[in-house]
Amino acid sequence: MYKLIDGKEVSAFIKNQVKDEVEVLKEKGESVSLAVIIVGDNPASRVYVNNKKKACEATGIISYEYALPEETKEEELLALIKELNENSEINGILCQLPLPKHIDEKKVIDAIASEKDVDCFRAENVGKMWLGEYDFAACTPKGVMLLLEYYGIDVCGKNCVIIGRSNIVGKPMASLLLEKSATVTICHSKTKDLASFTRNADVIVAAVGRPKFVTADMVGDGAVVVDVGINRDENGKLCGDVDFENVKEKTSYITPVPGGCGPMTIAVLMRNTLVAYRIQKNG
Repeated sequence: MYKLIDGKEVSAFIKNQVKDEVEVLKEKGESVSLAVIIVGDNPASRVYVNNKKKACEATGIISYEYALPEETKEEELLALIKELNENSEINGILCQLPLPKHIDEKKVIDAIASEKDVDCFRAENVGKMWLGEYDFAACTPKGVMLLLEYYGIDVCGKNCVIIGRSNIVGKPMASLLLEKSATVTICHSKTKDLASFTRNADVIVAAVGRPKFVTADMVGDGAVVVDVGINRDENGKLCGDVDFENVKEKTSYITPVPGGCGPMTIAVLMRNTLVAYRIQKNG
């Protein structure tokens, strides 16, 4: 019988921890703040930004939104980031992706000060993750690790297969699993006989961005399956990268979509913002 990994429960636990610490700081006259930049009117981006604002309200973190029009020039966006970098009242900065095509995402990510890069996208912060010398980690992969930890799932010595090699999830996920002494395999679109890897996995992290891509025949009995994907199925219903209904009975633990990894990403963002505050105050 499988057990459902409840991301809502774990994210609430983390956000309550953040809220308690922020309240202590408020009593001392201190505040923690996050600046969120959104360029254009991408509906999905707007949903994400609104969810981040709600999380800030719930944890007591001050939220500043900078909503810029689609036609905003790259140099204007970079000038705003420079201004936020230099503002000591701002502890965390994130620029919601994707950006309009005329703006270089890498240039924008690199412009955010490393100590305020709460998404952990800058090359410097990614490098620190691989070295195990980081202050805060990429939000979604760290959220996955916290889910596993909360449910007492030890990855030490386990075969962990990540499907997907993105800079946002796949690669940083590998670094965090390696840090916990897992044996890590990264699979992707060019992997031959993908199922031969996943069937032998103790833990599968699906982050490929294809609805119901992981099917029952790809999963070994008793595996832990973590679904990072957020997609729409043929009926327009929200679903993950895992064919949940057909896979769940083969697993020991599995995350649902929605309600699994999604809430964790934002909870970790709140935690990262608090950590960024501490770095800046103690630095």
